[in-house]
Amino acid sequence: MPKHAFSRLTRTHKLSAAGIVAAGAAALVFSSVPGANAGHGKPEAVAVENVKDVKPVAFAVVDTAAKTQQATIAKQAADSAAKGRAEAAAKRAAAKKAAAQKAAAQKAKAEAKARAEKAHKAKQAASRSAVRTAIPAAAPKPAVKTYPNNLDGWIRESLDVMAKKGIPGSYNGIYRNIIRESSGNPKAINLWDINAKNGIPSKGLLQVIDPTFKSYHVNGTSWDIYDPVANITAACNYAAAKYGSMDNVNSAY
Repeated sequence: MPKHAFSRLTRTHKLSAAGIVAAGAAALVFSSVPGANAGHGKPEAVAVENVKDVKPVAFAVVDTAAKTQQATIAKQAADSAAKGRAEAAAKRAAAKKAAAQKAAAQKAKAEAKARAEKAHKAKQAASRSAVRTAIPAAAPKPAVKTYPNNLDGWIRESLDVMAKKGIPGSYNGIYRNIIRESSGNPKAINLWDINAKNGIPSKGLLQVIDPTFKSYHVNGTSWDIYDPVANITAACNYAAAKYGSMDNVNSAY
C-alpha cells in the first residue's frame, strides 16, 4: 500500500478496516486459549467454548468515536452557522448605521446650503435697499397740460409759452385786441387795407402779416400763420418789441 493511502480512505472504509483489525484480534484470542480437552484431540471445540464470552470491544469503540466525531462536526457546523448569522447581522447593522450617518450628513449639508442661500438673498436685498436709499427716486414727470380748443384755450396756451420765453402780456390785453382785430376768427384775413394792396394781407386772430410773423415767430409754436397759438405768440412778441406789451396796443399796430 502507498505511504499515505490510509489517510485518503473515507470514513466508511476506515470503520471497515477497524472492524477487520478487531476480527483479527479476536481470532488470535481464539487460537491462544488452551482447551480443557486438549488431550482428547478436539482442541477447536474446547477453544470455542472457552472464548464464548469474548465481546467485540473494537466495534463499540469505533462506533462511539464516530458518534463523538459526528457530534463535534455538528457542533462546529452549528457554531459556524451562528457565527455567520452574527457576522451578517453585524454587517447589516453597520450598513444601516452608515446609511443613517450618510443621510444625516446629506441633510445637514442641504440645511447648511439653504441657510447660506437665505443669507445671500437677505444680503442682496439689503444691498438693493441701500442702493435705492442712496439714489433718490426720479421726480415724477409733470402732467402734460391740456387746453380747450377755443379762444380761451388758445390765449392761455399762448400766455404759458410767452411766460417761458419772457414775453410780457396779459389775458385781458390779448383778448381785447383779438376781438377788435378778428372777432376771434383764427382764419380771418384782411383783403382791403394797405397791406392787402401791397400783397401781404393781415391774417389770423391778431391780423399779422407774413413778414412780421416770420420775423417774430416763437420757437416751439407752429409755422402756420393761421395757427391760433402761433399767431397770438408772434403778435405779442412783436408788440413787446415795438410797444412794450400787447397790453399797450389799443388800435391798429
